[in-house]
Amino acid sequence: MTDDLGFRFTWYGHATVHVESRAGTSILFDPWFGNPRSPATVERIERCDVLLVTHGHHDHLGALPGQIRDADALTIARRTHPAWPAIHELALWLDSFGDLGAEVVAMNKGGSVEVRGVRVSMVHADHSAGDFDAGLGVPVYLGEPAGFVVELENGRRLYHAGDTALFGTCVSSRALPPGRRLPVHRGALHDGSVAAARAVELLGVSTVVPSTTARSPSWPAPRTSCAASWPTWTWATWSCSPRAGATVG
Repeated sequence: MTDDLGFRFTWYGHATVHVESRAGTSILFDPWFGNPRSPATVERIERCDVLLVTHGHHDHLGALPGQIRDADALTIARRTHPAWPAIHELALWLDSFGDLGAEVVAMNKGGSVEVRGVRVSMVHADHSAGDFDAGLGVPVYLGEPAGFVVELENGRRLYHAGDTALFGTCVSSRALPPGRRLPVHRGALHDGSVAAARAVELLGVSTVVPSTTARSPSWPAPRTSCAASWPTWTWATWSCSPRAGATVG
């Protein structure tokens, strides 16, 4: 299943995924290395060329509730100086720090940007965004949630959905060539495994890697296969969540 991905990826628990392209570009999604499944700490991250945060919840910026100003994403940005495409309101918040050293690129859903040799397209997600700032004592609006479709230097495309419920179009995924993308997708979405299976049918993908399967030790263990809820669906290959910290591809 993973022999011809055209890139390598490592899941670090929750929605934190690192992708390394064949050209060596390092892409990091939703970095929260403090999540209970992560075998690594944020101090271990020495390189990040492209940083992508799907929405402004603390567990996707990489922080405890109320502590978004100390998020892993900000720590990594200051250390590695990545390109950081972000939805407009999140980009405004990032610019307010003044010391990130990141190439913050404000964009919106439906838009695409070329950064560090890869093409990043922002697509729809059904969820919420923003979080509580304990220092200010108020919630902070950080724009709407989004997903990202990334086209690598070799033409391979992958889709990181972040957090989303099932929605009708489920991204303009039919524009992506069949069998040439790997959605790093919320394992059961927010509607359960039946909805996840339906989402994959709408996407028309051949390989799926469930993620965000648990946020704390008290949450249920990840499902071994969401396809069990979609028994007639045989044209797509499901994998269970890879072991946190293991590299595939």
